Amino acid sequence: MRQGSGHYSDAMRVERATNRSIRLRNRSALLTRLFLDGPLTRQDLSRSTGLSQPAVSNVVSDLIDDGLVAEAGAMESDGGRPSILLRVAPGYGAVAGVDVGETRVRVELFDLGLTQLASVDQPIDPSGSEPETVVRHIHAGLRAVTAGLDPAAVLGVGVGVSGIVQQGADGAVVHAQTLGWDAVPLETLLQRGTGLPLHIDNGAKTLGQAEMWFGAGRGSRHAVFALVGSGVGAAVVTDGSTYRGVSSSAGEWGHTTLVYGGRACRCGSRGCLEAYVGAEAVLARYREACGRPAPGNDEESQIAALLDAAAHEPAARAILDETADYLGAGVANLVNLFNPELVVLGGWTAGALGGLLPRVRESASRHALRQPFGQARIELGRLGVDAVALGAATLPIARLLTEGGVR
Repeated sequence: MRQGSGHYSDAMRVERATNRSIRLRNRSALLTRLFLDGPLTRQDLSRSTGLSQPAVSNVVSDLIDDGLVAEAGAMESDGGRPSILLRVAPGYGAVAGVDVGETRVRVELFDLGLTQLASVDQPIDPSGSEPETVVRHIHAGLRAVTAGLDPAAVLGVGVGVSGIVQQGADGAVVHAQTLGWDAVPLETLLQRGTGLPLHIDNGAKTLGQAEMWFGAGRGSRHAVFALVGSGVGAAVVTDGSTYRGVSSSAGEWGHTTLVYGGRACRCGSRGCLEAYVGAEAVLARYREACGRPAPGNDEESQIAALLDAAAHEPAARAILDETADYLGAGVANLVNLFNPELVVLGGWTAGALGGLLPRVRESASRHALRQPFGQARIELGRLGVDAVALGAATLPIARLLTEGGVR
């Protein structure tokens, strides 16, 4: 009798665990659809997830009770009762996104509707980007954007950073050769100044996630997102998922060889793509050609000055045309290697040089194989300079969605 009762009790535990797992999976599916595509009706959710309408109604009721989902008005109908639209509740919590660039640290705070609530931009001397300096800027930025908020309302902090981000038992470690960072325990350093949950990834990958969810990549399954700023990186998305490789270093496009034995790169090699199309390299090439630097106090203002000069200065025009040709050749390598349906050029330098896009496409067409090039679109990113920070802010949201909103 006792043995039978034990088997019964084990079966009950398994059934409860199974039911709990199914419910969490359903919560995750509905929350994800509402976050990415909302506002939606219960009928929309049933069609897009394959869940029955009673199952959708039950889970949605729970999500509304938990404060995660809110009604967003009614949709007009041709007759009968109007359908209620639902969305993820923007006020349920806040998330912070951090863009650790080579010339500045940008910290932004968003609600769950990804409306920006606060932003702090802190310039960094490129010669002073030591880990301790960057960590100090991030802590100061987080204190500024979350001032007056209950810490419990902040769901987490996402950080996009240059270099290879390796996840380990002791947190994220960053290898950024061009910055002189060798196995920097960034997550541990950041934890010492904040009790908020941390999520750290490569900046090109956070930009890629932002563009996939909200920008030029929406609806794509096979795409490459290039980040062209002071340096160069990329995120490769295959069948909707970011390809990371063995230790998450996949996507170091800037350090693929474009010219054998070519210009010295900051990574220590020669002929890397970054040594020709990153902002620092473009400005160095102009300085060498003209014997003087472009006017301006930082890379952004110098690139703007170079663009202005190109209207009347042949040397500046030649540097920009050459940059577009090099960038197109680099894009052709991506097309030949990954056969994407879309290549998105993002980052502040790509945005500033957006007028060169036709020449970039023409160069890519000359260097790529015809068949895969014919399947690929080459576009500019749509999210501007906030893309890395916005994508970083989606990291804690992605965790929330995956876990069905259970904190």
